[in-house]
Amino acid sequence: MSPVAHPAAPTSGRGDPTAPWWRNAVFYQVYPRSFVDANGDGIGDLAGVRSRLGYLELLGIDAIWLNPVMRSPMADHGYDVSDPRDIDPLFGDLADLEALVADAHARGIRVVMDLVPNHVSVEHRWFRAALEAGPGSRERRRFHFRDGRGPDGNTPPNNWPSVFGGPAWTRITEPDGTPGQWYLHVFAPGQPDLDWDDEEVVEDLGTTLRFWLDRGVDGFRIDVAHGMAKPADLPDHDGWETNELLGHSPADPRFNNPEVHDIHRRLRRVFDEYPGAVAIGEIWVDDHERFAEYLRPDELHLAFDFHLTLSDWDADAIRGAVEKGLAAVTSVQASPTWTLSNHDVDREVTRYGDGELGTARARAMILVALALPGAVFVYNGAELGLPNVDLPDEVLQDPVWERSGHTERGRDGCRVPLPWEGGTPPFGFTSAQSAWLPQPPEWSALTVETQLEDVDSTLSLYRRAIEIRKERTEFDGNEVAWYGSPAGCLAFRRPGGLTCVLNAGDVAVELPPGEVLLASRTLTGRELPPDTAVWLV
Repeated sequence: MSPVAHPAAPTSGRGDPTAPWWRNAVFYQVYPRSFVDANGDGIGDLAGVRSRLGYLELLGIDAIWLNPVMRSPMADHGYDVSDPRDIDPLFGDLADLEALVADAHARGIRVVMDLVPNHVSVEHRWFRAALEAGPGSRERRRFHFRDGRGPDGNTPPNNWPSVFGGPAWTRITEPDGTPGQWYLHVFAPGQPDLDWDDEEVVEDLGTTLRFWLDRGVDGFRIDVAHGMAKPADLPDHDGWETNELLGHSPADPRFNNPEVHDIHRRLRRVFDEYPGAVAIGEIWVDDHERFAEYLRPDELHLAFDFHLTLSDWDADAIRGAVEKGLAAVTSVQASPTWTLSNHDVDREVTRYGDGELGTARARAMILVALALPGAVFVYNGAELGLPNVDLPDEVLQDPVWERSGHTERGRDGCRVPLPWEGGTPPFGFTSAQSAWLPQPPEWSALTVETQLEDVDSTLSLYRRAIEIRKERTEFDGNEVAWYGSPAGCLAFRRPGGLTCVLNAGDVAVELPPGEVLLASRTLTGRELPPDTAVWLV
């Protein structure tokens, strides 16, 4: 293919001009089915994302991270990929993706795609071939097929649970019609895990990476990047005190096996063929040393740190989360990452108390995140102060809802489509009568249209904060120095001269010396109210 133009490096003069573009970038996570619907089917698409690039440029972000748009039967909203080198018709086609990338680059915005290497869809040609080929075949060696236990093979090969509930194994019917082997799926039955000991699996992913990078994509967020390697004997495990991706135990044999690092080293060699391309890992590993291993110079460029996402509203807990995030990358001199929400966790407004309280705290926390060194990821809708939505049972679509026997509601509440304009749903998201998940009527006060006209809105706060972060030299440097602060508060200073103060307590406190650069809400005099953060210079 012909060379593809990429955005130029930032020219603000801030910091090290030779530093990679992603080191301190603000990434905006686009959940495509919930962003904008351009074709009127009630589901967001690539043309919709392209139509709102002006909004994203106005917001000031550096890059888009697109959740999966590759061909998929959508058993897990695109995380079950049937063809990793095509666009699903739900979102458009290859031309739509290429047009989006070109238009984004023209605005100085990079585009990162979601990559799902741990598993494929049951509709993938490899898995279909494995079902037809029979036990012991070359086709089955790409997956984890095993005979069942017990005299009739009726018991799963081991006791692993699926993250989505139920066993991590499903039994198939062999081509001759008899009960057959079982296949491993750490997630839903429609997502069979690949066996990364198979050379063809590794080579095929390299082909997929080049396919998209040749089309101008600027990198990938790698789903479950700590989960691809499995122990060869697939042993039973006795410690299932937790069974969730966001909180599995360090001894969980499904994740973080040492062999995963060789996989990442091989993938990194492909990334290195494309200067500027970034590999971002989803790494649910709490141990600092083991987390840092993924960020060695020949592995990933960035890895998601979720300490801040999971932190309670408490100054000591938030400081501890920041310290853990910094400590996790110090030994390998990597860039930290910060995020307050994504498509898998409750929105920050809801986590921090909902309503005015949750909103105030969420506004304060984005100032904390943007004041820290490293990359920041903003989940679409966070800049509008959207809360989770308590959806009726009949509209829930997350596989967690069905797999748990309707005991866990899943993640749909944080995936409700964005409100753009107007006074009633679907708020300009779609020309259809309703969106794929219903929006609450009270979101009329949170639309983009409404907030752009309000200088005190959450959207206006995000725009101003991102702009200041890009322009001011006070954000330079990679260190954080902590200051003594009253109970319920935290304060830190960047080498460039920025001070960030958060009051997570119950009473107002006096501000330290310095000029107020930005506050998460209006200040009166030199007092910092509860549930408020401020930047000082």
